[in-house]
Amino acid sequence: MDTNAVVEILREGIWVVIKMAGPMLLLSMVVGIFVAIFQAVTQIHEQTLGFILKMTVIILVLLVGGGWMGQTFLDYAGRVFELMATL
Repeated sequence: MDTNAVVEILREGIWVVIKMAGPMLLLSMVVGIFVAIFQAVTQIHEQTLGFILKMTVIILVLLVGGGWMGQTFLDYAGRVFELMATL
């Protein structure tokens, strides 16, 4: 296995992590911004409000996209293990 193959495997691994974590991070940031605006407008400074809403969004994303995330990870892990077996 040459250096280019290792770099390609690592690049693909980073892309898999971005695809799996991206939706959760982006949606939790959007919810955080809306909660911050809501708290600034209403002057309600409850810290648990943002935390509960962000956790709810993350759980919903995991429920909706968890199967796809799991399959994406299994496909990548399968390719890595196939390459390890050929060595």
